[in-house]
Amino acid sequence: MVKNERGQALLEAAMTLPLLLLVSVSIFEFGRAYQTWQVLTNAAREGARVAVLPNATIADAQARVSAYMSSGQLPNGKDATVVVDMNRTLDIGGGNTAKGSLVTVIYPFKF
Repeated sequence: MVKNERGQALLEAAMTLPLLLLVSVSIFEFGRAYQTWQVLTNAAREGARVAVLPNATIADAQARVSAYMSSGQLPNGKDATVVVDMNRTLDIGGGNTAKGSLVTVIYPFKF
């Protein structure tokens, strides 16, 4: 019986090890995706801060977004597309509107 129990333990280990590795790699990859999302969100926010400054240009906002992505250590940050709309009308409630800016960052992420 001892021989059968060793075989059973070996079979259980062979079946659970790939599942544990898959879960571990998945946790790592989703953590990497979340970190990338955080850097891109903050980069767009920084670009919007620059875009609302007086005498700011679209190139200024795009440069700030690119600099933030570089400091966030994103691989292939140069492949990102940054779209800046500086003439955005925003509804602030009560029928009132305000002028604002919208910064969109499109980044190719591969799992």
